[in-house]
Amino acid sequence: MKNNKINIHFLGAAGTVTGSKYLVGTGDKKILIDCGLFQGLKEFRLKNWEYPPVKVSEIDAVLLTHGHMDHTGYLPRLVKQGFNGSIYGTNPTLDIAKIILNDSAKIQEQEAERANKEGYSKHSPAEPLYDLKDVEKTIPHFKAVPQSQWIPLFEGIRARFQYNGHILGATFIELDVNEKRLIFSGDIGRTNDLLLYPPLKPNKADVLFIESTYGGRFHPDEVEAIPKIEKLVSDTINRGGSLFIPSFSVERAQLMMLIFWRLLKENKIPKVPMIMDSPMGANVLELFHSTRDWHKLEKHECDEMCSYFKVVSSYRETMELRIDNTPKIVIAGSGMLTGGRMLNYLETQAQNPNNTLLFVGYQAEGTRGRKLLEGDKDLEVYGKRVPFEMEVTEIEGLSAHADHAELIDWMSKIKNKPEKIFIIHGEKESAEALQKGIKETYGWNAEIPQLFNIENV
Repeated sequence: MKNNKINIHFLGAAGTVTGSKYLVGTGDKKILIDCGLFQGLKEFRLKNWEYPPVKVSEIDAVLLTHGHMDHTGYLPRLVKQGFNGSIYGTNPTLDIAKIILNDSAKIQEQEAERANKEGYSKHSPAEPLYDLKDVEKTIPHFKAVPQSQWIPLFEGIRARFQYNGHILGATFIELDVNEKRLIFSGDIGRTNDLLLYPPLKPNKADVLFIESTYGGRFHPDEVEAIPKIEKLVSDTINRGGSLFIPSFSVERAQLMMLIFWRLLKENKIPKVPMIMDSPMGANVLELFHSTRDWHKLEKHECDEMCSYFKVVSSYRETMELRIDNTPKIVIAGSGMLTGGRMLNYLETQAQNPNNTLLFVGYQAEGTRGRKLLEGDKDLEVYGKRVPFEMEVTEIEGLSAHADHAELIDWMSKIKNKPEKIFIIHGEKESAEALQKGIKETYGWNAEIPQLFNIENV
């Protein structure tokens, strides 16, 4: 290699949770790790519309840790801006990215159309960030990689994708550049997960990038969460209400289906219609059948669980179900109420105090989900304010993210002292708590980079 300097440009998920993008410059090559969409606070969402402060056409490759929107959702925009390299990820990651990007484009097209029709957008005309045609141009760049095998990328640069729990296909990435090992944690999964195996751990890191979503927070055990769900379902149904669960369509929707199915089989909850209203979630269910080595579910369990649920695919069915007031359990996207079909239900059901809205995943700052948890009494849906009178609750312990103790433990097999540690993908308080925990446990200093900073390593 002509140039031994490596620099990192923090283009997302630095000082915040969303928009994961880290550009590794090696002098000769530029490699982007993850390509996520900003979500949550408006100041961050607006950055999706800005051109990144780098020359996109000079990026040689993208490596994806996993398929979630905040790690893949910017890809069509990147291709639109001139990216022409390969996009690497495991098979399930690329399958999930296809599902998520198509779904995202469709929702954006529909919302732009609705905003133009009803005139509630400041922009005339309102346009999607990207459309289905842009997604179609992105997919040919996808290149599947096996897990746990070194992949030569360029001369002197190789990468390895290691099992990380969290969701199907999720990995942490080891990137060897100029005899230095850079580790990108991606999102780290749980040690004891009902659906997925424990994450593998890195054994060497010269430069470590570690997520801090739940830094300073400790999850109760999943098994402790299940009796709470059981009571919540029974209380809601017995008073004549319905239970609504906004859910990430990948992994969380399937986990909730598994929990409800098992509770029903054991006669622990009343028998009411159970609905999974997420075309994306339905597609991911199909993936569970074809990715047996990535999760714990037996084929017969997958089949039986699905037979108990009405899986809604058409928008017309959603429109009929949202005005039906008979007690039911509804799982629908999106997990933080940033869009998706759950908003259709809440538009008509939010004023019924017998209903319950249950959050089972992380709610980023500025999202509708976070605002409701913090006590907002109305909800903005499709340009209008809807009074919110449902019961709102959150059950922890079902997160697909490692908690503070699990994050600290994930580093336990690293034999050398890393030259640099960057704490990423976390809000300020969480990042600082993890920084302190790393210092106390290992005696290592860690930095919290700021958005758009460039660091030499």
